[in-house]
Amino acid sequence: MPATRHHPPSLATKKQPAQQRAAETYERILEVTALTLADVGIERLSTNLVCERAGLTPPALYRYFPNKYALLSELGKRLMQAQNARVDRWITLDALAGGVESLERAVEGLILDTYEATVQTVGGVWIMRALRAVPALQEVRLASHATVTQEQARLLSQALPEADAAELQLVSRIVVELIYATVEMIFDEPLDVNAVARTVAGMVASHLTKVQPPAGRGPAPRNKPAKPRAARRSAD
Repeated sequence: MPATRHHPPSLATKKQPAQQRAAETYERILEVTALTLADVGIERLSTNLVCERAGLTPPALYRYFPNKYALLSELGKRLMQAQNARVDRWITLDALAGGVESLERAVEGLILDTYEATVQTVGGVWIMRALRAVPALQEVRLASHATVTQEQARLLSQALPEADAAELQLVSRIVVELIYATVEMIFDEPLDVNAVARTVAGMVASHLTKVQPPAGRGPAPRNKPAKPRAARRSAD
């Protein structure tokens, strides 16, 4: 028999609330979902359990969310928006142009601020873990990281105009993933938060000094045509 093809669950909300009472119900559903997720974990989370704890009927929830993955998707988008909002506070042209120590302080501050944004979000650490652990939610995380990567690559290209654009894009993508993984690690292991942030910041700042070409030397030209050989003088 042919293998059964599994379709990914829908992550889209069915409708957006238009009236205040509907908006309150919508937010109530998300709040209870976050609290329930923190209480029982990803596997045991269900729409029925959310309805029970929120004092709602399943049809009231399904009016907005088709399944628990749509709930997690909305919570994930909100968490990543809160985390991403911290980037502009720390990674600026001034920070990039201020030398290694300036950049280290900026990256360290960003890691700590991102950690705090997650702590301050109800169920934040569990939402973050769900984005990593649930295959259906992968696109939420990757789309957010892609947006931040593009913005950071643009900023780096302004700060390091002579650096190779492709390398700046790659560095930006790796740094975005590294900072996100660092915040996850802080939650998962009993480590000194400040020491972890300081160490990762030093690594990032150190590498970026290698990206900028030496003064007066831009990136190596590509496919530069060879100079024609000088014509020999014909013998008299």
